[in-house]
Amino acid sequence: MSSGSKKLFNIIILGVSFMFIFTAFQTCGNIAQTVITNLNSTDFHGSGYTSMSIIYGVFSASNLISPSVVAIIGPQLSMVVSGVFYSLYIAVFIQPATWAFYTASVFIGIAAAVLWTAQGNCLTVNSNEKTIGRNSGMFWALLQSSLFFGNLYIYFAWQGKTHISESDRRTVFIALTVISLVGTVLFFLIRKQEDTKTPGEEDSVNEILGDSLSAQTKMMIAVAAFKKSIKLSFTKEILLLSVTTAYTGLQLTFFSGVYGTCIGAVNRFGSEEKSLIGLSGIFIGVGEILGGGIFGLLSKNSRFGRNPVVMLGIIVHFIAFYLIFFNMPNNASIAPMEGTDDVAYMVPSKEVAVFCSFLLGLGDSCFNTQLLSILGFLYSEDSAPAFAIFKFVQSICAAVAYFYSNYFLLQWQLLIMVVVGFFGTITFFTVEWQAAAALAARSSDYRSI
Repeated sequence: MSSGSKKLFNIIILGVSFMFIFTAFQTCGNIAQTVITNLNSTDFHGSGYTSMSIIYGVFSASNLISPSVVAIIGPQLSMVVSGVFYSLYIAVFIQPATWAFYTASVFIGIAAAVLWTAQGNCLTVNSNEKTIGRNSGMFWALLQSSLFFGNLYIYFAWQGKTHISESDRRTVFIALTVISLVGTVLFFLIRKQEDTKTPGEEDSVNEILGDSLSAQTKMMIAVAAFKKSIKLSFTKEILLLSVTTAYTGLQLTFFSGVYGTCIGAVNRFGSEEKSLIGLSGIFIGVGEILGGGIFGLLSKNSRFGRNPVVMLGIIVHFIAFYLIFFNMPNNASIAPMEGTDDVAYMVPSKEVAVFCSFLLGLGDSCFNTQLLSILGFLYSEDSAPAFAIFKFVQSICAAVAYFYSNYFLLQWQLLIMVVVGFFGTITFFTVEWQAAAALAARSSDYRSI
């Protein structure tokens, strides 16, 4: 197998592995608060929002050490171990206990940081300037297929249900645990790249991939990776992109947890309110897959770089936020177990709710594919630290958003995303223009990115 074919194979396996793991995890996140609401009359007293806030809070802090972990044990083993912890978190819902729920939230936060740092490293190692856009789009489309499969099952399994029984819950979460483990095992199929550097030549990517180094050398590499992360954090490009990344964290919280909860709380949707959570997740997935596929395929033919895709993303999201504001009651995000009978500025429409799900997914794919692409392009030599910073900012903003989702009405959550999204788009444009100028100065073909 040629080097190019091996790299493409690795990207496909990476995407498929993440698809299985996040079919389980994102479906779990989408239904967690609804399931927990049905449990809170028992001895279990937990909050899905609080759990997610813990996960993303620990996730953000753990990104400070994740490059060092990847440096010591390598990206492949890092992803395998992280996948195991994802599976354990999902398994907690089979027989929930409050202490186990929150403990697992802490461990999966650590695992997530290591998993995504290793993913960014693997994506960059198997890409170059000409393929990073294609590979980012391909990976994103495969990853977000996870939203389709898990939520399709939820839609049909929970059709007409107003209460989630113990049997329903166990069946779903046993299946999700097995699916997550399948994705974890698939990481073993990723093939290591040959080290083509000459002795003494520095390359952080190849250093991370090395697995035959002494313990002392690995520790030195780990410390160097940590220092590099701190140094990169204060560069102009990273600081500007951090505003864009912060926005992706806020809207990740919204579409993966809050919006599904809102739909499930609207009593005017009738007996379909719970199954609509699954349908909403499916259409978020359709938007994500469509966006990732299109932007991956068109990346080679784009004459204008990444900015038009990000502009499309913010326009699509603003339309979605406007429609959600009119369609969803303001108290839907914090409604009690009984749901809400309130009405916003129109009678709640199932069609509008699902259409907004599609727009949320499409806009999210616009931002994330272009962020993955520009980070892989700008930091091809320092991919692990760069992606760790990206996930640090994204996850800490997601943690903050999950925390305030316990208290803020829907209108204030939408307003926060509008403001941060606007400024995040401006800062992304600034970095992209600088990247285009730098590439032109190197006499490269910008259209191939």
